[in-house]
Formats: sequence, C-alpha cells, structure tokens
Amino acid sequence: MTRMMIAGAQLGAIQKADNRDKVVARMIDLLNEAAAKGADMVVYPELALTTFFPRWYMPDQAEVDTWFETEMPNHATMPLFERARDLNVAVTFGYAELTPEGLHYNTSIMTNRRGEIIGKYRKIHLPGHVEYDTTRAFQHMEKRYFLPGDLGFNVWRNEGVVMGMAICNDRRWPETFRCLGLQGVELVTIGYNTPSVNSQMSVEGLPQRLFHSELSLQAGAYQNATFVAGIAKAGLEDGHPLMGGSVIVDPDGFVLARAETEEDELILADCDFSKCAFGKTTIFDFERHRRIEHYGRITSQTGVILEV
Repeated sequence: MTRMMIAGAQLGAIQKADNRDKVVARMIDLLNEAAAKGADMVVYPELALTTFFPRWYMPDQAEVDTWFETEMPNHATMPLFERARDLNVAVTFGYAELTPEGLHYNTSIMTNRRGEIIGKYRKIHLPGHVEYDTTRAFQHMEKRYFLPGDLGFNVWRNEGVVMGMAICNDRRWPETFRCLGLQGVELVTIGYNTPSVNSQMSVEGLPQRLFHSELSLQAGAYQNATFVAGIAKAGLEDGHPLMGGSVIVDPDGFVLARAETEEDELILADCDFSKCAFGKTTIFDFERHRRIEHYGRITSQTGVILEV
C-alpha cells in the first residue's frame, strides 16, 4: 500500500485589499517548506486565493464576480502549479469558480504530482442566507453567491491513493463522508473558512467551535476508516476573525498533527494508507454490515417530520 507525507498548509488572514499574486506567493512559500520536509501532497484551505468575501453584502453582481476565477490554472495561479510540478508535489486548494455558462460555485481542485488537475469538487452543503440580515453581527452569504455543487461526492486515485474532497460545512454532515467511504476513500481533504464567532450572536464560543470542527473530522475519519486533512484559513480578516484548528486525522480518529497558530503554518503527517484496511474489513465492512433496507428516510426526506 502507498505511504505519503501529507502537509496541511494553513493560511493566515487574507485581507480584502490583498491581490492574488500576493496570496499565491504565500502559498508557494508553504509549498517550498513542505517539499523541503518531504511532503508528497499539500492541502490548502477553502477560498484560498481571496478573503472570505461571503461576509460582505454586495448588491452589484459585477463586484461579486471580481472574487471568482473563470479558469484554472490562470495567470495568478500558474506559478503555484509550475512550482508544484517542479517539486513533484500534488496540491489541492479551494477557490470561487465562475463557469463559462455564468454559474457560480465554491470549488476545490486536486492535482497529481505532475501539476495536472485530476479532480474537481463543488461545495454541496452551503450554509448562510440569501438576503441581508440585520439581526446578524456580520453576513454569511454563501447561499447568495454560490449555487449548490452539481458534481456530487467523487473519488480519484491519485498517486496510488483513493482521494476525495469536501469543503468547510460539508465536514459537519455524515452523508459527506459516507458517500466517499462507499467508494473506498483513503484520504479526504477539506479546506475551510470558519468564523471564530457565530454571526447570529449565540453563546457558542471559540472552544466549542474548534471542538465541533475537530469532532466532525475525527468522526468522519473513524466511521469510514480514512485519513482526513481539515485545513483552515485563519486569523483576523478585515476585522473579522476566522478560527484555525487545522488537523490531520488517522483512520482510527486520532489527530496526527494540529496547527498551533492562526497564521500561515505547515502541519505534516506521515500517512500509511495500509492502516485504512483494518476498519474497512472489520467494524466498517459496509458490504457485510450495512442495512440499506432501513435507510430510505435518509434520501427520501429532507427536514424533520414528527410522527409521534
């Protein structure tokens, strides 16, 4: 079985005024550091090229579109692709995608070690709201700026490892991991931008938010016998704090590496993918133990229906 050194490239704050070239230079610095430490793959966060713009209400669609990429790679990101190819390192990162048909998605791509894009995922579980909400401390307008992803949850064999992608809020939904687990996934990469405070001003604090993030990643890893890399964009973006907490988790649900700051920071884990086999052939041997005749409610019903 394949063994790979997986690096999580947490990014600190990206300000509204920061251009793509400046951000990509930071990404390349982390890539160089990862390669020097023997990394085979680098995982970057959601919306890695820009500030987390869904916090801003923008009624002008032309302004919204300035945050989106119409091709990938493009002029700004080509140096990252070229450097990754030169270093023989695979990468995955998130960005806002504007398709030729004019559709907007929160997207993540994955490359092999030759710098070739081999997989694309579009975020399915979009949080937030559509219209300006005066009751919130700040806006969270992903539902306004993005369409729900239309590509489903897929896996790709990358450098001998079965890999899948998800984005941010997807990590909180067990359906995400199970759809990937049913395809034999061995590594799930998840970039996120999670505010340190709740926009609806609940009593939930940073310790709870970090706990819930890590709990979701650990549960998804354990229940599907897969490695999981959850990598954050963190820090104070234009006065709005994003939490860090980047982790790499093993198939038993144990954290192998954890970020300690809210800045640009590299975490690394030596991942032996043969360790996925035990869970997949014992307690989570889906072929032997799943009982799909009782699971129909999961796909036939969306909201809660009280029947008692």
